[in-house]
Amino acid sequence: MTTPFNPNMIATTPPPVMEARRWLEGIAFTDDMPLINVSQAAPVDPPPPALRQAIADAALNDDTTHLYGPVLGLPDLRAEVASQWSDAYGGTIAPDNVAITSGCNQAFAATLATLAAPGDEVILPTPWYFNHKMWLDMGGITAVALQTDRELLPTVAGAEALITERTRAIALVTPNNPGGVEYPADLVRAFFNLAQAYGIALIIDETYRDFDSRSGAPHDLFTTPDWSETLIQLYSFSKAYRLTGHRVGAMVASPDRLAQVEKFLDTVAICPNQLGQHAALWGMRNLGQWVAGERDEILDRRAAIETGFARLPGWKLLGCGAYFAYVQHPFEMASDALCKQMVRDIAVLALPGTMFMPKHDTAGQRQLRIAFANIDRAGIATLIDRLASFAP
Repeated sequence: MTTPFNPNMIATTPPPVMEARRWLEGIAFTDDMPLINVSQAAPVDPPPPALRQAIADAALNDDTTHLYGPVLGLPDLRAEVASQWSDAYGGTIAPDNVAITSGCNQAFAATLATLAAPGDEVILPTPWYFNHKMWLDMGGITAVALQTDRELLPTVAGAEALITERTRAIALVTPNNPGGVEYPADLVRAFFNLAQAYGIALIIDETYRDFDSRSGAPHDLFTTPDWSETLIQLYSFSKAYRLTGHRVGAMVASPDRLAQVEKFLDTVAICPNQLGQHAALWGMRNLGQWVAGERDEILDRRAAIETGFARLPGWKLLGCGAYFAYVQHPFEMASDALCKQMVRDIAVLALPGTMFMPKHDTAGQRQLRIAFANIDRAGIATLIDRLASFAP
């Protein structure tokens, strides 16, 4: 007799990036047409040499990097986040408002562990970040789809219409994954006010905040005296410092919530990666100018994407920013089949909109996500040329 499986796990979709990689099996790419992989939003280069040296020095000279550390993270890193965030957002954030996690996905998981139980609901704008949807599905928590407008922005009125007695949170991602759009500060404030009025949490995933095209704070929520009663902010060090393999993220919330988060983290990983935390701390203290240069490069690539799609007949750029372009294709074929054919015909690996939408929402069949941050201007030009030649 077969041992049982958790039905929630069985019902959860496979990891989309891993699924897309399987489309490459059996295909031989050539020197004339090498693969352009725009499926995953992760740096492909290692950290800068100075940061790698700092990691090596810590591994060799600091014995504590090889031992268990505090469950909620290194005190110095928590204090640095609190200090820099207070300056950046013009608010008051204390070290005991900060927890360090094993990546931003774990920060989301830990947050939901404190907020919702099976049968509860969380509102996610669509197209949604698929790992958020997957975690809710695994936990038996209903992801309530909030449709966005033509600019891929959710509306407060639309969200309010979806709130029920089972709603525990609204989760926003800005700059957005997969849409790339940067949520206006007044929209973020309006969502905070809505969540506050209904006594639910507002989760804001700001993984890509370092690549926001705007100057100054992207919102003013931390200036609210009682912000921690409603707001939970998530962050990743992976993108800014190229630390994806080290798994270091953060969450900013009330000390009372972090006391509950500590229970979750202690049973999952005991503590965040020690070397990764030291790397993040060194990066925060020493790489501000370098990160600014990385931001400039990403914004330049964003401009190249915008220019390129403007000359593609039939294609429509729905959203663009940070690491992502979210586009509408001009073909009759559904995007999941289309993306597989793009691999075979033009050696481009992108993710279909169907991976970011509820099954009943057919809009995803006309949409693709392109993670452009790992291809330079020349690569973007080649991508646009290949898309122009594509005729399924």
